[in-house]
Amino acid sequence: MTALPGTRRLLATWLTLMGLTLVAMLSARLDQGSWAPLPLWSAALVLIVTGFKAQRLLMVYLNLRAATPAWKGTFMGLVILTLALIGAGYAAPRLGL
Repeated sequence: MTALPGTRRLLATWLTLMGLTLVAMLSARLDQGSWAPLPLWSAALVLIVTGFKAQRLLMVYLNLRAATPAWKGTFMGLVILTLALIGAGYAAPRLGL
């Protein structure tokens, strides 16, 4: 058995990522004619979808599923930290902080 992901796994992941991109686009309200800040629930949905997409990219395309737990934890920790900083930067002015 090879440690590399197979074609079927790669295609399934790609289709999942494309579907999640559509979810992010719809929740970001890109179809509206006027520009307005996103509500917090919509921004949170975009961040959650982005986090899941990053996890799939790391585990499947970068093949971190075959890596040690330390590598997985480090990369996922960096993704979570990045998303938390983006979310905090978006939420702080809307919550009056």
